[in-house]
Amino acid sequence: MSKTGIQSVCVFCGASPGNDPCYEREARDLGALLAAQNVSLVFGGGNAGIMGAIANTVLAGGGEVIGVIPDYLVEREHAHKEVTRLDVVGSMHERKRRMFELSDGFIALPGGVGTLEETFEVITWKQLGMHAKPIIILNTNGYWSKLKELVAATVECEFAAPPTLDLYTMVDSPEEALAAVREQATTAVPSDSGRL
Repeated sequence: MSKTGIQSVCVFCGASPGNDPCYEREARDLGALLAAQNVSLVFGGGNAGIMGAIANTVLAGGGEVIGVIPDYLVEREHAHKEVTRLDVVGSMHERKRRMFELSDGFIALPGGVGTLEETFEVITWKQLGMHAKPIIILNTNGYWSKLKELVAATVECEFAAPPTLDLYTMVDSPEEALAAVREQATTAVPSDSGRL
């Protein structure tokens, strides 16, 4: 990450479009912002659903797109062959590690259990002090509201310490998401949120 700002953002999102056009629309809006602000997109490498929508929008805007996909998902997730760079790796673990290494921050869009898992993993790594990168959750159409309630419940029931609530930021628009990544990337400090 440069001292003047972020260079790349990893976006976690679904390989399906969901049941409301707003999901793809906000993905495209975020993609347009990334391209316009010269921020590279790092993503799961697929060309379907929200994943394909954001990648294609960044490419159409002249931006850089780096996809990371396991070899056994190349066909299943329709690997995007037109991206700037496509890294084919050997496992999901390697995929997530590579995406992490390539990114200055994370934005989670709606998606399935894979998106949930990716998002929770970077939150957990931050909780453990393994990184201080910003994690932003774009709450399109209230999609992530129940996750916010669940995380709050872990604190209320004393399975997690109160600082856990500060490990991510939930926002309501693509503009807020990218602005939050930029702001938090310049003020990031190592996390110390106590127990899991």
